[in-house]
Amino acid sequence: MIFFVYRAHYEGPLSKRVRRLPDATVLSWFRRGWAEVVTGQTQDVGTWLGAELGGDVYGLHTIFDRAREHGLAAPESWQELRDLLQEHLYFEGELRVDAHSVRVLTDDDEVMLPYFFFDDTRTGEVAYLLHDWPLPSDAAEVPGAGATHAVLLTFYDGDSICQEPPFTFPDVRLPGLAAHLRTTTDDLKRWPVELLELRALVAPEDDDLGPALERRNLWPSFDGGPAELYGEHDEAHRFALAQLVGPGVFSGRDPGRTLMRSDEHLAQLSIHLSGFFGHQQWFLFDDMWIARHEDLARSLLRYATVWDPFE
Repeated sequence: MIFFVYRAHYEGPLSKRVRRLPDATVLSWFRRGWAEVVTGQTQDVGTWLGAELGGDVYGLHTIFDRAREHGLAAPESWQELRDLLQEHLYFEGELRVDAHSVRVLTDDDEVMLPYFFFDDTRTGEVAYLLHDWPLPSDAAEVPGAGATHAVLLTFYDGDSICQEPPFTFPDVRLPGLAAHLRTTTDDLKRWPVELLELRALVAPEDDDLGPALERRNLWPSFDGGPAELYGEHDEAHRFALAQLVGPGVFSGRDPGRTLMRSDEHLAQLSIHLSGFFGHQQWFLFDDMWIARHEDLARSLLRYATVWDPFE
């Protein structure tokens, strides 16, 4: 079995499409495609790709279209596949091919669209790519003060992948983060705007992040962070509450389609932002959650940092 993952903002609550394919190797899948739509030409390229991969994949059809047009022979090795893709596949970013994978970074002039074919030899590195909503919430005991990490899979323009690196709150675990946000003396200018919003939306009586995440679902979109978010917590909170709007006010956005869970050591939010671009995701988790889910945590942190899961 091999896997295909399309990291696309158009694709559901986690902004990715995952397919499991029956082929033994990535090379075998491409050779099977050659047999179906190039050599025999028994099917339309787009129809075959849609059935195999669950829908369109930007630019992927071009390798088969050009193989048909130029009478290209099917690759016999991953090196031949690499060379054919390099010459004939349409992509606007990077192409990386090895014996176990094909990784492509492209864009459709709206957002960046990485996609990956890979076999089952390195599944730990892609644990998050293969996971559905929700992520598991159980945790393990760990001594010490711990730390909480925020992975914010958000974007505001066409540079839509890995825009915000993970942010760490040292010496505080998730159960204490709401209180920490109310009382922190940290330099807020170094915080991502999403965490400024979260801080402002935590109420004085909140024991965890759940209520603040629910309020975030009714938060309007701002370009940049309003100055009020940098003030004392009570001032920022009053400002934030005044900004919240009813679900019917949004244009193209449906708060009812947002998914959220707030557990002791993991908070996760998939907020619906538009009918076109779908969802964006927040994950906040501490070292106790990491201790239980090391591969998943490592994969998620990498997912927020680099486009290529095997880099």
